[in-house]
Amino acid sequence: MKVTIKKAALGGLAMFGAAVLLAGCAAAPEENGGDEGEARDFLPCMVSDAGGFDDKSFNQLGFEGATRAADELGVELTEVQSDSETDYAPNITSLVDQGCNVIVTVGFALSAATVEAATANPDINFVIIDDAADNDFDGEIDAPNIKPIIFDTAQAAFLAGYAAAAYSKTGVVGTFGGMNFPTVSIFMDGFAQGVEYHNTEKGTAVKVLGWDPAAQDGVFTGGFEANDTARNTAQGLIDQNVDVLLPVGGPIYQSAAAAIREAGREIAMIGVDADFTETDPSVADLMLTSILKGIDVGTYDAVLAAGNDEFDTTPFVGTLENEGVGIAPFHDFESKVPAELQGELDDLKAAIIAGEIEVTSYLAE
Repeated sequence: MKVTIKKAALGGLAMFGAAVLLAGCAAAPEENGGDEGEARDFLPCMVSDAGGFDDKSFNQLGFEGATRAADELGVELTEVQSDSETDYAPNITSLVDQGCNVIVTVGFALSAATVEAATANPDINFVIIDDAADNDFDGEIDAPNIKPIIFDTAQAAFLAGYAAAAYSKTGVVGTFGGMNFPTVSIFMDGFAQGVEYHNTEKGTAVKVLGWDPAAQDGVFTGGFEANDTARNTAQGLIDQNVDVLLPVGGPIYQSAAAAIREAGREIAMIGVDADFTETDPSVADLMLTSILKGIDVGTYDAVLAAGNDEFDTTPFVGTLENEGVGIAPFHDFESKVPAELQGELDDLKAAIIAGEIEVTSYLAE
């Protein structure tokens, strides 16, 4: 499969050249252990975005993957948490100064700082999660020592949108995000495409609030913090009769969950990046499903490869085909969704992989 980027990216995400992206559709990283018992002079390091390593989402998944690789290599992971965007560059610099051999940066917001540090330190390997590291939009990674780990989550979000439409009793579902970056809006757009496909196939008329596919814009909180703004944003959608809600942006789901519980009626939530039923059992009773990224596997593989002197900067692009993206089981909602739904989702997944159903995104073919 050839992957091309169809629109200019924001916040550091940008177009890959054809040669880069052809390589980007390799199989999902395999879990290969390092040599046992061998002492290594190797220091893996990691810096979070403002969501922190306990965000129950993509920072946490990246941390788990890097930690597992470090454990297998017999070394300690050095990590530093960012509390705001002003911490990004100084935190990366501090890791460079500590002699890190590979530095993993988490999130598109760290793209500019990552590229600057990688350019200034060509002997250090860098891995960036959720960004293409092409800030000048010339179709190439901006430094030869950066490996991007990115995901065509629109494919998985399509399945979640279809499931949301099948589950909805009010005929209204909603979504909102932290900021309108491609790695956020790709969830929202794929979700809306899935709802529309259900409407077309089933003759339903489920509405999607919070995202306008034509305008490629929607409802955003302006940040990724679990705060009153996020809660009020969720409440605004709940007040419009949504009964399925997709919050996209790390910890903002916590505010959405609080608003759902206060609403006093049955509203399902869809998680992003990780299976929230497993990473945050406190919201398990609200979770219809989660849209998954293999962040932990991709990060594990990249750090392990660096520790074994096998670092490869070929971008990893997660898709349904290579199992880099997917959706979680229905868990507590298994008895609440239509009995035929799982079979329909399996068929849809196969059709997307085969190219029979087109799911558009900035990473789409």
